[in-house]
Formats: sequence, C-alpha cells, structure tokens
Amino acid sequence: MTTKQTILLVTVIFVVSIGIGAYFYPLLPDMVASHWGMNGEVNGYMSKFWGLFLLPIIMIFISALLFWLPTIDPLKENVEQFRKLYNSVIAGIVVFLFYIHLLTVFWNAGYHFDMGKMVVPPLALLFYLLGSAMPKMKQNWFMGIRTPWTLESERVWSETHTLAGKLFRASAIISIVGIFFPEYAFWFIIVPILVSSFGSVIYSYVLFQKYGSDKKK
Repeated sequence: MTTKQTILLVTVIFVVSIGIGAYFYPLLPDMVASHWGMNGEVNGYMSKFWGLFLLPIIMIFISALLFWLPTIDPLKENVEQFRKLYNSVIAGIVVFLFYIHLLTVFWNAGYHFDMGKMVVPPLALLFYLLGSAMPKMKQNWFMGIRTPWTLESERVWSETHTLAGKLFRASAIISIVGIFFPEYAFWFIIVPILVSSFGSVIYSYVLFQKYGSDKKK
C-alpha cells in the first residue's frame, strides 16, 4: 500500500470507529465490559466513554506514531526501500484494533459470544503478516528485530529476519490451535510468540559472534 492509501484507510476506519461509538453511546450502560479472562468471562469494566472511544484513540495514536517514526530514523532511506510493506503492517495493526473495537461494542450491546475464539484468528493473521514482512525489512531503528547486533551488521540483520519470519509464521499457525482448546488459548498465543522473539534475539547475537560488525570492515 502507498502511504496515501494507508493514511486514507486509517482515517476512514477512525471516523467509522468514532461514529459507531457515538451511535451506541446512549444505548449502553454507564459501565461496560472491557476485558475478558482466559476463560472468556468478563473480568474488567470501564466507563462507557473509554469503552467506546479508547481503542479508536489508541488506533490513531499508534498509526500517527508509526507514520512519524521513519522521518527521524537515521536509516530512513532503508525504510523507503520497503515502505509499501511498512504501510501494510500499519494497516494490519489498525484493522486488528478496529476488529477488537467492534467485538467490544457488540458484546456490550448484547451480542454475546466467545471472545477468545473471536480474537485468535485475526491475531494469528497479524502474526503471519509480521512474519511475512520480516524477511523483506531493511535495517531501521523502529521495526523488526532491533538488537545491537542486527543494527551493527546488515548480514546479521538479514539472516536474523529470515529466521524470525519463519518463527512468527509458525507462531501464527500454532496460535490457531488455541481455538480448539479455549482454556489454553492464551498459552498457545503467548508462548510461541515469546519463543520466536527471544529466539530471534539470541540468534542475532550468535550470528554477530560469527560475522562481527560491518563497521570493522
């Protein structure tokens, strides 16, 4: 996606989110469900203003931050090399938050469902999107596996992100299994992604010990 297309998408989703919140505001009680436990039961509430508008605010803040960060990145020219992919990641995050916003609104409007089962598939898709994007990312300071070792060597960065991409895609597939074991869904999501993240960091260190820094060459 181009930057203009992504900005337009984010803007439309934000406006629609605010519109949905405004429509449901007079229809909901003063306190609304805002958090669900691993068993699918509600275990957290907040005022309906924040319940209806917090996620849209977070959505626009995160997207604005991600649009701005490349402008201050010392390696901003690298970001431009995978800018369409970078924009797609922003779009994926915003669409995911919008989906969670819809689930929250409709649940509080009386359309009850298993929140865990509804969240797992799009979360897995987001992991898979990140995994697919990683091998194509160039060195930068704000997206990807940013360790002292990947930022010191393009080869370490490249090989680390090749592995990370495979691990994140595998994590996405494993997380889907959680749908069939609701009581363990949280663990099917969090354990693979933590293993993938820490494994990628450790791998970057091992590669750096093997190849060293580009700055010494």
